[in-house]
Amino acid sequence: MTESFTTAAVVGAGTIGLSWTALFAAHGLTVRVSDPRPDLAEAVDTALAESAPQLAQQGLDVRDMAGRVHLASDVADAVRDADIVQENGPENVGFKRELFTTLVREAPAHALLLSSSSAICATAFTDGFEDAARILIGHPFNPPHLVPLVEVVPGERTGADSVARAVDFYRFVGRVPVVEGKEIPGFVGNRLQNALSREAIYLVEQGVIGPDELDTVVVNSLGLRWATVGPFLGAHLGGGPGGYRHMAEHIGVSMQTMWDVLGRPEQGPEQRERLIQAVENTYGSRSYAELAQERDRKQLAVLSALDNASRNVEETRS
Repeated sequence: MTESFTTAAVVGAGTIGLSWTALFAAHGLTVRVSDPRPDLAEAVDTALAESAPQLAQQGLDVRDMAGRVHLASDVADAVRDADIVQENGPENVGFKRELFTTLVREAPAHALLLSSSSAICATAFTDGFEDAARILIGHPFNPPHLVPLVEVVPGERTGADSVARAVDFYRFVGRVPVVEGKEIPGFVGNRLQNALSREAIYLVEQGVIGPDELDTVVVNSLGLRWATVGPFLGAHLGGGPGGYRHMAEHIGVSMQTMWDVLGRPEQGPEQRERLIQAVENTYGSRSYAELAQERDRKQLAVLSALDNASRNVEETRS
């Protein structure tokens, strides 16, 4: 890390904002949280208590985590001493433009202004800003205190130094930042997720498979493979010694045929309700908390296994 980060402001304390709060505090930062919700204190306390064991399992010191988190009276109070600001507001261009106008005005001149936006590009809500050089996207995957990836996406007027500082910051809090070279709605991760989701919805709609069986297919094939290698390396290995060239040259035509028949599911009220009922019939007997806790335990187990495997590879190479 090329600079010292000491204070973070979290603006917006929904699911993502609360997860960021816990992660930042566990890494020793002073965290100032702002949100108009009336139960902010209770929500923060609950989030810290629930995430502390998971963060401790990642080797972080959580003993005084709550003591490093402070509730701000408003946005200006939250950002007044911040080195970085992580915004987690609604996915609405107008809302973000108004909020970032306040952040630019109230945050210290050196503060990085980062948005957790999952689809809206920075340029879309900073047009007309005199000071847009320090504004960029830092898009996590839920929950960010467990899932390492952060998509760092600069806007058209984001400064190169701001991109470098954002990468430094996310590495400081144990994340895996990936800088994307071009703005595109939804960025990379959500576009990939939505592409798979579209076909998953189509297959369920067509009666090919149920929601639980489809999840079983993904967990025991693509999910398992992609937890260790991505689509391109997976395909490169799938081509055997001939690699990706062999794969592309020998199944390229059949791949094109499959692309041509991928589904385009309808999302009208009737279709949407059928899909909702199918998922609720499958998973509705278990509470959100129970399902989320099981997901998080499994994610931690995967992360731990990957970390151990990476260390073993490094030891073998050395």
